[in-house]
Amino acid sequence: MEIDDFPTAPFHVRDAESHGLTHSRIRRALAAGLLTRIGRGTYRRTDSFDSIALRVLAVRCSVAADQIVVDRTAAWVHGVDLYPSGESEVRPPIETCSLRGHRATRRCELDGRERDLLPSDIVELRGLRVTSPLRTSLDLGCHLRRREAFAAMCLLARQHGLTRADLLREVQRFRRRRGVVQCRELAALVDPRVESHREAWVLLELHDEGLPRPEPQWWIEVNGVPTYRLDFAYPSARVCVEYDGEEFHDLTEAQRASDRERRRWLRDNGWTVIVVKRGDFTGPARDRWIRSVEQALAATYSNRRWPKW
Repeated sequence: MEIDDFPTAPFHVRDAESHGLTHSRIRRALAAGLLTRIGRGTYRRTDSFDSIALRVLAVRCSVAADQIVVDRTAAWVHGVDLYPSGESEVRPPIETCSLRGHRATRRCELDGRERDLLPSDIVELRGLRVTSPLRTSLDLGCHLRRREAFAAMCLLARQHGLTRADLLREVQRFRRRRGVVQCRELAALVDPRVESHREAWVLLELHDEGLPRPEPQWWIEVNGVPTYRLDFAYPSARVCVEYDGEEFHDLTEAQRASDRERRRWLRDNGWTVIVVKRGDFTGPARDRWIRSVEQALAATYSNRRWPKW
């Protein structure tokens, strides 16, 4: 049994016979690492490159024609993965909706509901109907927990060229909808320059603490050449905030050494470097790096003649 014995496109078990496959053969291919499960009853070859087209095909295998893909599944189709690692391992149901007045699906692999959508809220990708990036962003801004909602909105904005103006204009339609207060607040803060979920969390924590808004993805020039890029920078104060999460541990030793050298150069050239790690978003760990930012930004010079009493 070889990987080329299986279709290059994702397929559902109900179509296995048309591909000359049996259920036992699929199970053996899974055990051999030739196939991977990407949804209830849906599989793809392990050598297939992840792409929007592949994701569309994967979801289309499971979704009925009268269903519209929404929320986190819609974001995944649009190229933004919002599933926590633990949840993605158990393959959560595909989130769909029926238009108001039509019965929601009862299929166990679909998380169905009813929803009011305008024609402009729906896009069609290779025969799959899915909420547009703009509508998906606003739905998630209402439905997800605050930090996850902000990350979703920033990453969809980055991926699809959405702006704060787009979000703030469209969110007016959501008046009195559950979650709209959170969505409206977050829409005003969205920055498409943010590159990862937890970078968005860092930006939100700085905002919540009342600290000045930093510049995301700031380049430092050396001899006129953009050389070092910072996650967040306060250029005039020479303060930067960097996020190191699980992605840092995936780097090679050479890449980690390069990162250490970069930070050494920054400190040697008068920059204060504050590093935030994966577990630094609650409790004392969160307070420590927030206080570090506050202290680094505190002015060393005041134009007051006398101390403030």
